[in-house]
Amino acid sequence: MKRSQGIMVVLMAVLFVFLTPRAAEAHQPYFEDEDWTPANAYRVKDPTVSTALYATLDRRDDVDYVRFTGRAGQSILIGLTIPQIEGQENFTPIFALIGPGLPATRLPARVEAPPDVGARILRAAPGEPTSFFEPFSRTRYWERQEDRFVLPADGEYLVAVWNEAGQVGRYTLVVGDREVPGGDIGFPFKL
Repeated sequence: MKRSQGIMVVLMAVLFVFLTPRAAEAHQPYFEDEDWTPANAYRVKDPTVSTALYATLDRRDDVDYVRFTGRAGQSILIGLTIPQIEGQENFTPIFALIGPGLPATRLPARVEAPPDVGARILRAAPGEPTSFFEPFSRTRYWERQEDRFVLPADGEYLVAVWNEAGQVGRYTLVVGDREVPGGDIGFPFKL
């Protein structure tokens, strides 16, 4: 009994040392454990807090959905990066912010949106993307697209991520830019 308690204390200390210094440097990380469908969209609790959502478009027609509640006038940063993994050099997903007060926009048929809302679609810029090293996940990423959106109305917003060419691959969607420690406590083990 005492030996197992000692092992548990050591494991907790290792986790504390491993997680604490990096928590202040990183987004709140979460993984797409289940496909994020319209009915099962990932809910971001506070869209101003920097949240990194590690996900995959795993089939040609896959569209992932993230949901948050916003207020009129809120400024929300949303961006998409691609891990530098062989075979993903040309992987360029698109994302759309969908919600009340946004301009009427024609979305692809496979992207589900509530009635009477608009959208802003953001595609990757042409040319060579910039890259950066993210110390928390110890991964290099290509920056694809990023914008700051001022929300026009109070209400529920969706972010839909898809690939027009039907490419599959991994991506990280970032919502918010205010650094607050937190996230999935199992993240280091899932990484």
